Amino acid sequence: MEVKIGVQNAPREIVIESSQTAEEIQNAIAKALEGTEKLFTLADEHGRRVIVPADRLAYVEIGEPAVRKVGFGTL
Repeated sequence: MEVKIGVQNAPREIVIESSQTAEEIQNAIAKALEGTEKLFTLADEHGRRVIVPADRLAYVEIGEPAVRKVGFGTL
């Protein structure tokens, strides 16, 4: 699942591919914005973690699950 994270006062967004479901990501965002968590943490497909302070989140865009295409078939 592709996730784009906008951070306040940062010139670029953070884009990662996560193996978490959209609901898991949405719950983590909700906890961070409610104030129950001070950090928004998200793991990518390779096990690396992105940690953003909750008060610095500008937006989070959750894409559709990525479908891997293999071969030279027609689109």
